[in-house]
Amino acid sequence: MSTPSPSSSSSSIWILSNIKLQFFTRIKRFLQSKATRKRCDVSEQPHKVEQISTLQVADNHVQDEEMEEAEESEILLQKTVKMLHFGTWEEKEVAAKEIETLVKQDVKVRKLITELGVVPVLVSMVASTVVSRRRAGLSALIYLADGTYTNKAMIVEAGILSKLPKTIDLIDESTMNEFAELVLSLSSLANTQFPFPSLDFVPFLKDILKKDTNVDTKRSCLGALYNISTMLENASTLVSYGLVPILLELSLVKEISEKALATLGNLLVTLMGKKEMEKSSMVPQNFVEVLSWEDKPKCQELSVYILMILAHQSLDQREKMAQARIVPMLLEVVLLGSPLAQKRAMKLLQWFKNERQVKMGPHSGPQTPRFAMGSPLNQRDSKEGKNLMKNLVKQSLHKNLEIITQRANLNGESSKIKSFVVSTSSKSLPY
Repeated sequence: MSTPSPSSSSSSIWILSNIKLQFFTRIKRFLQSKATRKRCDVSEQPHKVEQISTLQVADNHVQDEEMEEAEESEILLQKTVKMLHFGTWEEKEVAAKEIETLVKQDVKVRKLITELGVVPVLVSMVASTVVSRRRAGLSALIYLADGTYTNKAMIVEAGILSKLPKTIDLIDESTMNEFAELVLSLSSLANTQFPFPSLDFVPFLKDILKKDTNVDTKRSCLGALYNISTMLENASTLVSYGLVPILLELSLVKEISEKALATLGNLLVTLMGKKEMEKSSMVPQNFVEVLSWEDKPKCQELSVYILMILAHQSLDQREKMAQARIVPMLLEVVLLGSPLAQKRAMKLLQWFKNERQVKMGPHSGPQTPRFAMGSPLNQRDSKEGKNLMKNLVKQSLHKNLEIITQRANLNGESSKIKSFVVSTSSKSLPY
């Protein structure tokens, strides 16, 4: 470590003195307000004079102990901040770990300590290539950012997002998880009036999602991407980074499917996101498969929502969905899904019903009757053909209902479905 010049040394002394002055002032105000509050609480109690005197003595004793503890914490905090600002790198690591401990023990310190200028130093530690130094800075920042808007804003303004590693090849899984956790915490600023910086850190999250990491790390990355995608102006940028195929693959991982589907839903509202999704070979098969997850009602709701957007005014997507046997799955959701999933599935089924009626209606094709060569057309043949078609529809309906009933028996829903079958004819079904 190079020897500081006289001018920098005097400047450091002035900064440290100013830090101490601010800290002493805040601590004294806190203790004075606490002591005043204690005296008011005692004076308001309607006890005898002897009891009041005894309480005052005990209260004074408690106040003395609290002041002693506060003074010890003050000395420790001053020593920690001094080491973080002016110590060697080894001392900075020790100070960062001590800050993490202090923040865990007292939430008020979380707000106070950031005012003492510790954030820029911790951010510089995160940018270090030394693993122990980086881990110490990361852990301290994670706890400082927890539940505090001001602290999160200060950490982002200190440039933490630009100091994320450019590659994850040299990062161990534990450090990767901490990076993802910190970015998830900071990404909540996207839903506020805070001017969120550029999204240059998204490739870092993308690389983590592509890597064979644990579910918790991927969940944190997906949570961060979801927070960012809630802002419409960010959706196109996220699509341009090639996230749609990765999100589609992760949508079939039950543990993290919900966040992947929710993010896809946000990206789908943009023209760029919709086009990217429509040309994927995983669409709509992935979403149709999610419809069969009875134990994941939220995933079903999100999947039907995405299918509705894809199917809206898109004949090609509806044909793909029909080929993927979406109608039986939608019927199952109508019978067994959550209220919101049922409502969306009914709407989508109605679209398929209307489309089939248009195709089979009198105005949907040529008005000249078609019949096979050598087959006379009369009312009897026409009636038999209609009856045959009706029987085929009924057989298909009952076959689907039997399959659904068998699956529902495991969940104790058989009585509900039987009553539905008895009271519902093929004409009243929503498709």
